[in-house]
Amino acid sequence: MREHPDTLPLVPIASGQGAWLTGLDGRRYLDAVSSWWTNIHGHAKPRIVAAIAAQAAQLEQVILAGFSHRPAIELAERLLTIAPRQADRAPLAKVFYADNGSAGVEVALKMAFHWFRNAGQTQRSRFVALANGYHGETLGALSVGDIPLYRRTYAPLLSECIFAPSPDAYGCENEAQAEQQALAAAEQLADIFERHRGEICAVIIEPLLQCAGGMRMHHPTYLRRVRELCDTHGAFFIADEIATGFGRTGTMFACEAADVQPDFLCLSKGLTGGFLPLAAVLTTQTVYQGFLDDSRERAFLHSHSYTGNPLACAAALASLDIFAADAVIERNQPLMARMAEHRQSIARLPHVADARQTGMVCAFELARDGNKHTPFAPELRVGLAAYKAALAHGVILRPLGDVLYWMPPYCITPAELDLLAEITCHAIENATSCA
Repeated sequence: MREHPDTLPLVPIASGQGAWLTGLDGRRYLDAVSSWWTNIHGHAKPRIVAAIAAQAAQLEQVILAGFSHRPAIELAERLLTIAPRQADRAPLAKVFYADNGSAGVEVALKMAFHWFRNAGQTQRSRFVALANGYHGETLGALSVGDIPLYRRTYAPLLSECIFAPSPDAYGCENEAQAEQQALAAAEQLADIFERHRGEICAVIIEPLLQCAGGMRMHHPTYLRRVRELCDTHGAFFIADEIATGFGRTGTMFACEAADVQPDFLCLSKGLTGGFLPLAAVLTTQTVYQGFLDDSRERAFLHSHSYTGNPLACAAALASLDIFAADAVIERNQPLMARMAEHRQSIARLPHVADARQTGMVCAFELARDGNKHTPFAPELRVGLAAYKAALAHGVILRPLGDVLYWMPPYCITPAELDLLAEITCHAIENATSCA
């Protein structure tokens, strides 16, 4: 707040179109971070605009307790159709709506814990999450997050979580090393299960990509081992695909890279194409059955005023229509290849210590002389300097510390990617020249 008047003046935005935002002063900005990873098809996408307008003229909101409506039902059915599916498992079968990512995580955590309580297994009350992970900023979500900046102030309010070592491939030079790193982390997770035998309720992870933790990436092998360990020890597997879902990692959902199906799939952000808040938690028929009872104590009493909002559901349905009609996942393949070319070029800059990519996400870690072991002093705020330099040239790069990243809308063109790479190089050179 103190920075905004002078160091970082607020940028008033008047409109958006495609991959661009336009300020009140007429300046245009390439939205390289998809407005916090939500706007996957581009701003003011006409098909989503039309879907919201048509729905608003018919039904804008109705309580979803004792009532329902067509968009909520249709969206649930379509999400279950495209959800990750594992050949030897019963498919995900039920959808619970919330209105943002953190709320979706809260739903999954509460539901997992409560299911075991209903089953008489009250000793299963522990959650396992990954070091450096992030799942939101409400209290339950913060409890399973491991980024000190967000959680330390509220630590006295948080429930205890077991944090397993991250499988991220940071420091690995090739895929084989990344896989070995993932397997080693999985063995440490196996040790946690042994030490807490019968106590663990669920494991929650961000598949393939720890976003807020600095865009750290890991090998899909880890997901397979998590699934196996959860099955062996009778715990739930919660996949937080709030940021990774809907094409970000190259497939519709990150879990598909490992051919695994979670017990809970948390979705938000890109769910509505970046137009309206909505979250969905997908789970199994077995979990649903665990709450069918005459006793309200055994019911899942959790609700939000805007649960399953018709306008948001209409936007989400329009977004799914775009995926199908425009073959978005396939169309993104050449864009990912072009991003990879630019990533390799930027990796050669003297102060880039790591340049990594998963699907439509690239990250560039800045460190002195390109050495991961000699980071820039925090007070230099090199990432902030790069952000300001890029913004001055019409590109939005919102850093995570000294990590710059690209997570652009899928409508971005090759020419716009070329511009993004050019400005990113300029921003890095500008920020590191005097550091």
